[in-house]
Amino acid sequence: MSDISRRNALSAIALGAAAAAVPIEAGAQTAAPAAAAPAFSGSHTPKPLGFDATKLTGLSEKLIRSHWENNYQGSVKALNMVESRLAAAMADKDLPPVIYGDLKREELHRTGSVILHELYFEQLGGDGVAKGAVREAVAKSHGSFEAWEAEFRRTAMALAGGSGWCILAWNQYTKSLHNYWAWDHTNGPVTGTPLLVLDMYEHAFAIDYGAAAAKYVEAFMHNIDWAVVDARYMAATRVNPEH
Repeated sequence: MSDISRRNALSAIALGAAAAAVPIEAGAQTAAPAAAAPAFSGSHTPKPLGFDATKLTGLSEKLIRSHWENNYQGSVKALNMVESRLAAAMADKDLPPVIYGDLKREELHRTGSVILHELYFEQLGGDGVAKGAVREAVAKSHGSFEAWEAEFRRTAMALAGGSGWCILAWNQYTKSLHNYWAWDHTNGPVTGTPLLVLDMYEHAFAIDYGAAAAKYVEAFMHNIDWAVVDARYMAATRVNPEH
């Protein structure tokens, strides 16, 4: 069993164990109680694609639709379920801590998946030509724009076995730009604001490229909407004007 399959299996076990440990009375709703706090509302809804999936360069509509419908929307549904289970679990004073811990891990995993996928799809649909203040900033942080791109691509290919995210982020603690290697949805850059995210899970490219991850990375770079990335950079650094 692959690492990805094993994680999915463990997630299913965690949700199943929590469901068994937090029984729902006959006729009761599976959603969180009406009085549930916002943290346990389970009311997340998928965001629509903001671009024409038929017009990307090197990324097929079939790939994009599958990724958006199955992986992203699947995580939205799972996050809602987890939040509802957490609300029910908090009402059970006898629930074993390990079961609650399983739910909290799944909450982190699904939250990361939802956020990263939304950032991913939001930044697609462009011409891939870097522009704006963020281009100048990464050139300064890495010696040149070309040096930054080479390091971003190398970081992505270090995840080419089929798991994780390559993330260009503004580190709010060090007030600097870095390309981060994130093994899964829970390993986001510490204290960082994601600016550009590249999904390196197999579901993001296998339909079009099989195991040829480098070709997928090349296609991805040609579809970045750098205006979106620049807006994220400006918003992140506006909080820290000393950058």
